[in-house]
Amino acid sequence: MTKNEIADVLAEIGTLLELKGENPFKVRAYQTGARVLETLEDAELARLLAAGELQTVKGLGEALVQKITELHTTGRLAFYDQLKASLAPGLEEMLQIPGLGPKKIRALHTQLGLAGIAALAQACTDGRVAELAGFGEKTQAKILEGIRNREAYGRRHLWWEAAAIAEPIVAGLRRLPQVRRAEAAGSLRRGLETVGDLDFIVAATEVAPVVAWFTGQPGVKEVTAQGETKASVRFESGLQADLRIVPDDQFVFALHHFTGSKDHNVELRQRALARGLSLSEWGLVPAAGEGTAKEKAEQRAGVGVQTEAELFAALGLHDIPPELREGFGEIAAAESGALPRLVAAGDLRGAFHNHTTASDGRSTLEEMTAAAAALGWEYLGIADHSKSSYQANGLSVERLQRQVAEIRALNAAARHPTHVFAGVECDILADGRLDYEDAVLASLDYVVASVHNAFTQEEAVMTARLIRAIEHPRTTMLGHLTGRLLLRREGYRLDAAKVIDAAIAHGVIIELNANPWRLDMDWRLWRKAADKGLLTAINPDAHETGGLEHVRAGLNAARKGWLTRESVFNTRDLAAVKKYLAAR
Repeated sequence: MTKNEIADVLAEIGTLLELKGENPFKVRAYQTGARVLETLEDAELARLLAAGELQTVKGLGEALVQKITELHTTGRLAFYDQLKASLAPGLEEMLQIPGLGPKKIRALHTQLGLAGIAALAQACTDGRVAELAGFGEKTQAKILEGIRNREAYGRRHLWWEAAAIAEPIVAGLRRLPQVRRAEAAGSLRRGLETVGDLDFIVAATEVAPVVAWFTGQPGVKEVTAQGETKASVRFESGLQADLRIVPDDQFVFALHHFTGSKDHNVELRQRALARGLSLSEWGLVPAAGEGTAKEKAEQRAGVGVQTEAELFAALGLHDIPPELREGFGEIAAAESGALPRLVAAGDLRGAFHNHTTASDGRSTLEEMTAAAAALGWEYLGIADHSKSSYQANGLSVERLQRQVAEIRALNAAARHPTHVFAGVECDILADGRLDYEDAVLASLDYVVASVHNAFTQEEAVMTARLIRAIEHPRTTMLGHLTGRLLLRREGYRLDAAKVIDAAIAHGVIIELNANPWRLDMDWRLWRKAADKGLLTAINPDAHETGGLEHVRAGLNAARKGWLTRESVFNTRDLAAVKKYLAAR
């Protein structure tokens, strides 16, 4: 196991012990151990274990060293398995409700006998939770709201998580000898931030072997439907996947149809009808005449159509990328030739909002830089949390200054081809002031200003708060505009149009936070904002090396927002970025 995977187990042990009401010092020991482990590098952990010197690391006692060694060596820990088995079923599930930590859950369990979300919802409805000391009516109402949101959100899945399931399925389908073509369709292909289910379109010479492979995949919990050319399965995560097998000459039409969206498909079918044609999942056929749709497919117009680009061309349109197929004017733009050249993965040269173990990250500065270099990035920005973010181990002025010196030394040593910029994710305080004095901010290459508390402010107050931060001369970027967490928490209330106008007026970049839980600012706002001159940076908000890959999710959102490379700051080369930052 890697050091971060081991740290996850230690942190969860701390949570489980707290749920059981164990000694707070014991709980804290595991939490501290997890944090200490995250500050090490994997190579260093392996060296210390091999030399029998792990116990020399401050914060790691004998018991923790034994457990870390067992996890690192075997990938399992008997103590952890036994601890999980000893908990009342349903207690861990309750941790999924926002605002419910281990202490509150233990109180609910010991005083009301609750062990599960269903029982908790009933107790809230009955008013029993509000009667407990430390809860009250407001807490009870928030718990109920969290339960309702969980039920509503539970029907959808993050694009990132859905893609992790879909991509190996597509690869597996393509490897089958019977398969000529295979693609994922639906909202996943359109890059929507959340996905209801998965759709796979396959052109195959034989059907039965393909259906058998699809329904027999590892991780399939249930086969919900199975026919001659269709099958549906449900995975352990609850995500459903539908397979449709078609002849090769119908593949393009089926792929377009099941990619959607509904509004896009309706508008395109109307365009076809205006040209005397009928467009469906089976083909593009003359609108007049007898016979079923499948029979008409045999005489379809556009014979020889092998790609979606050719399908669009048959209707007098330029090719429309899947991300734009939302019925938001893309067909008119495709007719007039006004579709943009969307930003692509190869355009990105780095990113600015990233964290290290100095605050709440799980990879060191050296590890983050090496990972950025492996991605071929020209630069990497480090923006750890500022001092008021106590929950995120925010940096005091002295710790920030030490980090800046460490970054300057790393660049001077030239161990990596990637240049590191020294920044900070600076808290926007409740009144709009920034978390450090101007002289401290002036020592940095850039500043990402973000809200991390007081989310319940009135819209006008929050809007004024953000605008005041934007007006600060040291603010380079505004981080995660609304603070939303997809499928978890709605964003705080603000007048986005006023904030966008203020950012344009003061030359402040609004980031597109690429963390799959955020994707904030929302893609629906970007087209208009970019047309007015707003600049963005697609930032992964990475807290470990693997998090740098989240720029993929951010690219989806950027492309859905009609963004070109000219509107994205981190498509600029290192020299241009240095010049821009030096001029602020």
